[in-house]
Amino acid sequence: MTMSLALLYAFSYLLGAIPFGYLIAKAHGVDIFKEGSGNPGATNVIRVLGPKAGIPVFVLDVLKGVIPAVVGRFLVKEPIGSWDPQVFWMSAGMTAVIGHSFSVFLKFKGGKGIASALGMLIGAAPIVALGAFAVFSAFLWGTRYMGFSSTIGGLAAVIFSVTFPGESRQLLPIYLILFSLILVRHRKNYQRMREGTEPKFSFRKTSKPPEPDVEEGTVQ
Repeated sequence: MTMSLALLYAFSYLLGAIPFGYLIAKAHGVDIFKEGSGNPGATNVIRVLGPKAGIPVFVLDVLKGVIPAVVGRFLVKEPIGSWDPQVFWMSAGMTAVIGHSFSVFLKFKGGKGIASALGMLIGAAPIVALGAFAVFSAFLWGTRYMGFSSTIGGLAAVIFSVTFPGESRQLLPIYLILFSLILVRHRKNYQRMREGTEPKFSFRKTSKPPEPDVEEGTVQ
């Protein structure tokens, strides 16, 4: 089982590390790192290239989290020592989120991990995923600020993880790590909100995307 778990985590990281946003944008003749916010996630791809390119990126990034968690479900069906099976499902998905955010193929840079985190929850904790996505969607509809809505959705997931019945309380550290990652990866969004320059999300191409999230010459 130890070897199987090690292979699962290695697979999860490498799957998460595949830069679908970069590859799909490249297929459209665009270097996504040099456009918009410079982020290879679905939001920036939608802003730069529109939904025909951005929605496939979103779906593929969600699957990055779903697949490892579902594989974990098949691999670990009973507790291992004192650890609940759900811990292994979630940690496999979380490994993919880390791979997405710190991709070995992008010199350990990457996207912000929200779509992959949603996939992780769908695969490992679907009721929490449904609740958190509902909260995220409500805030996105009301504010149209993607970074802010993602943060509130992540906080909702933490709260739901300890209030919804049937969820392992052993998952709380993973949820807290995820929420901390969301805070760190969206710090530029918070800064732009304070300055009043954060663009509102739209499913259409944006004529004037936000300034890059990182310094020129780096990959976000």
